[in-house]
Amino acid sequence: MPDITQLPDQRPLLIYLHGFLSSPQSFKCQLLKDWLRDNHPEIIFYAPLVSPYPGEASAALGGMLEALLSTHQGPIGLVGSSMGGFWCTWLAEQHKLPAVLVNPAVRPARFMPKYIGQDLLPYSGEPQTYRLQAADVDTMQRLEQTIPEDLQGRYWLLAQRGDETLDCREAEAFYMGQRQTVEEGGDHSFQGFARYSAALVDFLFTNNNI
Repeated sequence: MPDITQLPDQRPLLIYLHGFLSSPQSFKCQLLKDWLRDNHPEIIFYAPLVSPYPGEASAALGGMLEALLSTHQGPIGLVGSSMGGFWCTWLAEQHKLPAVLVNPAVRPARFMPKYIGQDLLPYSGEPQTYRLQAADVDTMQRLEQTIPEDLQGRYWLLAQRGDETLDCREAEAFYMGQRQTVEEGGDHSFQGFARYSAALVDFLFTNNNI
C-alpha cells in the first residue's frame, strides 16, 4: 500500500479503521473497498493496521492524520467499526471531521481488563501475539477523557440492538443529537452493512460534490 501521507491529492480520502484484534482484511473493510472501486473509483480508500495497544495506536493514527492534513488537498472522511469507531471519534474530535461509526466502542477501557496478561491472537489469523498490560488500560482511560461531551465532529451512528459484544444503548446516549440508525436484531458485525455503502459516501462527502 503506498504511503498516502506523501501523495498530495485533491480526491476524497476515506479512512477505514477496523476493530480490536481485527485487520484491514476484515469483511466490512474489504466489502467497502470493493464497493468503492466499482462505484466511486475517484475516492481513495485507506485502511491502516491498527495496533491493539492504545499508546501505539494513538501515536500512529494521530501522526498519520496530522501528516495527511498537511499534504492531502481533498476532503477526508472516517469509517470505524467497534474499537475503530472509538478511534474515529478520537480523530474526528481533534480535526472536526465527519465519521460513520459501526457498532462503536464508547468506553473501551471498561472491557480491556479481562484481556490483561492473556496471549491475544488477531482474528485475521496473522502470526502475531499481543499481550495487554494494566498500563494499557490506564492509557485508554486517559484517551477516553480527551473526548469532550460536546462533540465537535459530524457523526452517523450505525448500530444493531442484537450486538452481542457491545450494548448499543451506550452509543445511542453518547452520540445523542448526531445522526443515528439503530436497527433491531443483527449482531456485532452489523448484518447487511453493504446496504449503507452509498449513503455512507454521501454523508462523508456530500458537501464536496461527490
